[in-house]
Amino acid sequence: MAACSFVDKHDPKSGWSADKLYRDAKEALDGGQYDLAIKRYETLEARFPYGRYSQQGQLEIAYAYYKQNEQASAVAATERFVKLHPNHPNVDYAHYLKGLAYFNEDLGLLGRMARQDRTERDPKSARDSFDAFKELVQRFPDSRYAPDALARMKYLVNALASHEVHVARYYMKRGAYVAAANRAQYALKNYPQAPAQEDALLIMIQAYDVLGMPELRDDAERILRKNFPDSVQLKSLLTQLGR
Repeated sequence: MAACSFVDKHDPKSGWSADKLYRDAKEALDGGQYDLAIKRYETLEARFPYGRYSQQGQLEIAYAYYKQNEQASAVAATERFVKLHPNHPNVDYAHYLKGLAYFNEDLGLLGRMARQDRTERDPKSARDSFDAFKELVQRFPDSRYAPDALARMKYLVNALASHEVHVARYYMKRGAYVAAANRAQYALKNYPQAPAQEDALLIMIQAYDVLGMPELRDDAERILRKNFPDSVQLKSLLTQLGR
């Protein structure tokens, strides 16, 4: 107790009100001093654990973690906020911020693809981001963050589908035709609206042809022709297969 008394006595902010502590933390946040902002929000909550300043500080500390690309801390902070304040007027933003935190991680793993084989990456963050945005859109369809969340969900679906197709190609190159067909089929089933659907069907046609499964091959070809009647890739593939 003596030690705590000594610290408080020499802390210039020890007598500050919740309002002043919040404004001090917000100033650091707005100035891009995220480490400092996090510390000050923590001080605010420790001294004034209840009330609107503490609640808003809990949300903004999540944003500070997000801006520092600290995914785990940002996600944990948003989940804590949702758990503590499920009826808060800004709880939709917490869901949105959670999606953004995962989305940024996805850009690091799935977005910078030039120098890394997609098969080497785990698309878990992309799936988690999609789920977070989906929860936001379903629970708060009128949220001002919903339109952006929907746009990001569309991007994530395309990225995830492309990932599955790339893995299927990886298996094709190594002669694992059953695995290739199954992975392509998974992409079709789970991401039916993604542009990568054409490539998935092409892989299935080729894999089933090699495996001597003409019925499955022809089914895949029929679906491709129906959805992509002008497919140049199909014509090229059929020529390779001697058909």
